[in-house]
Amino acid sequence: MNVHLLGVRGSTPAPGESFARYGGHTSCVAVTAAGEPGPTLLLDAGTGARNLDALLGPAPFRGTVLLTHLHWDHTQGLPFTRCLDRPDARVDLRVPAQRGRGAASLLARSMSPPSFPIGISGLRGQWHARLVRPGRLTVPPRFAVTAAEVPHKGGRTFGYRVSADGTSLAYLPDHALAGRPTAAALALAAGVDLLLHDASNGFGDRAAADAYGHSTIDDAIRFARDCRVRSLVLIHHSPGRTDADLDALAARLAADGSNGGDGPTVSLGREGEVIWCGQPAAAPVHAG
Repeated sequence: MNVHLLGVRGSTPAPGESFARYGGHTSCVAVTAAGEPGPTLLLDAGTGARNLDALLGPAPFRGTVLLTHLHWDHTQGLPFTRCLDRPDARVDLRVPAQRGRGAASLLARSMSPPSFPIGISGLRGQWHARLVRPGRLTVPPRFAVTAAEVPHKGGRTFGYRVSADGTSLAYLPDHALAGRPTAAALALAAGVDLLLHDASNGFGDRAAADAYGHSTIDDAIRFARDCRVRSLVLIHHSPGRTDADLDALAARLAADGSNGGDGPTVSLGREGEVIWCGQPAAAPVHAG
């Protein structure tokens, strides 16, 4: 699988030169199965979804969008991404089931007048909005996906495990890890080649992480070790954390022994980065 990090920021976009190297767009990851011409799976659709246009060029998006939850930083790109909003687009949109409401009804709480000019039905192309529940689903062309509920404040939140061609990744961009991880979260990430995980808060920043339902960097590293993952990429960077701040965190990871050894390799995700999850014998390769 090719894993394209289209947006690695959390909560709000972070524009400006101080955020240029790691990127300011919010949560969005595109996944391309080996041998396919472009991505057919989108994990979340924050403002980073707009980068999908450049990735696909003149082609429309034809595939599945899996939302982890309905906070703005994970959905705001839906109506602003050209390859999703055109007559020849084909979008299977999956929304976490909650409160007994339908998928379109849940989205309409933030994407309809007076909060927004149009609803999901106003987007062009063939859109199918459906609910997703804990368990397994198949996503074309050959992704096997497991959805599991994970702790996070403000509405039901899922994490996803995606497998194809003998490799696997886990995506948990919003994950409260104040105590021991849930059995569902541990199973979701167990033994994956690549874990993309919430690192909204810095080392030991327990109070802020608990207040907003996120993880600290040390939480994420401990979770990755518990799950015996091969590679951990930290994402959902705080909107106030500049490139210089993230460089300092990367230097600390290198200096304190958190990276590699008996545990996973650890790196900070950057917008525009492409991670190749190859055969299990080889660790994921980062480019970009």
